[in-house]
Amino acid sequence: VALLEKMAEANETEQVTELTLAGLTDDPRLKGPLFVLLLLIYFITLSGNLGMVALIRSSKQLQSPMYFFLSNLCLLDACYSSVVAPRTLMNLLMEKKTISLAGCAAQLFFFIGFGTTECFLLAAMAYDRYTAICNPLLYPSVMSHRVCILLVAGSYVLGLLHSLVHTDFAFSLSFCWPAKVDDFYCELMPVLALSCSDTHVNRRLVFGLGGLVETVTILAVLVSYAFILSAVSKISSVKGRQKAFSTCTSHLAGVTTFHGSILALNFRPRPSDTLSTDKTFAVFYSLVVPMLNPLIYSLRNREVKNALREFV
Repeated sequence: VALLEKMAEANETEQVTELTLAGLTDDPRLKGPLFVLLLLIYFITLSGNLGMVALIRSSKQLQSPMYFFLSNLCLLDACYSSVVAPRTLMNLLMEKKTISLAGCAAQLFFFIGFGTTECFLLAAMAYDRYTAICNPLLYPSVMSHRVCILLVAGSYVLGLLHSLVHTDFAFSLSFCWPAKVDDFYCELMPVLALSCSDTHVNRRLVFGLGGLVETVTILAVLVSYAFILSAVSKISSVKGRQKAFSTCTSHLAGVTTFHGSILALNFRPRPSDTLSTDKTFAVFYSLVVPMLNPLIYSLRNREVKNALREFV
């Protein structure tokens, strides 16, 4: 018995070089339909987001800071979705769903990095709307092309630095056999659950740093829109108020969808069926939300519709 216990301990502490992903389902009847559905979602995501980038870059009437930020958001969403979708699709076709430790670290780094970048970019877009509506005369000088580039670059720097902290701390841990991630991609909390080491610091970082990013970026959006509402309420004509606020509704919808899915996935109470529920939220957050953004920002936007007619 003592020998078996020692062998078990040796197996657990043996260096892990690859991880196994649980995947979306083990039911072979569901794998085919899921593959087709996710492939369609990924195709719509790439074509919609990259198409929006091409439209904005090629249209003269869309050369404003608002559309500069939108084109960067669409490019970011295409990259963000591509971190998860290709491997998820591949794993639906394969029996053995393994990923190297380095591959898992890379996927985790870019997933957290692009997600955090989007938080800061959405906050920058809210500031752009605040400046356009509350300080229209100063808008061209305040939101110069240089400032826009700095805001986008700053979003990436902050997002990737935030991700680097989590990834470095996570993959400094020791992992135990069987090294199976209870998700369809390398998400931080399921990866931490595999560790033989103390993850107390890591979990504090998740809720401390992650909570700080969420709080700061959501507050930036809320404060911007508080000033916008105050400015719009002072416009005398109903038509003027509608025109001023129409440019903000799509952004508010995008912010609500994105942050709502983050909060639902990471900060909600954990029920007994948490694993299947987490996977549902994760699919929505990582694959569906990036697909929806081009629709959210174009359906009620007259300038985008006009540019699309000219483009076609």
